Amino acid sequence: MVSGILAPSIRALSRSTAGLPSRATRTFQTSSRKMDTATAAALPVRKPVGAFRGGLFGFLLGSGVAGTAVYSYILDEYKVSNELLTEDIYVRLCI
Repeated sequence: MVSGILAPSIRALSRSTAGLPSRATRTFQTSSRKMDTATAAALPVRKPVGAFRGGLFGFLLGSGVAGTAVYSYILDEYKVSNELLTEDIYVRLCI
């Protein structure tokens, strides 16, 4: 029912846009002034680090950070368990 109401307006819309070109062609142009400023303000050339060195450095850095975090966590757990064991031994000896 709704499609019957909307069909004439959709047909009229498609007929009005049928004569328009689908894409407008554009050309690439630039002025000489813009090109001169682009070359004058160019960034200095940097030596690339390389994927292998960067990946190896990232892996070693991540492994070191993860190892440090695990070491500190295990050390804290060891201290807590050692204190609990020591308190338990003192309580049993005092009874």
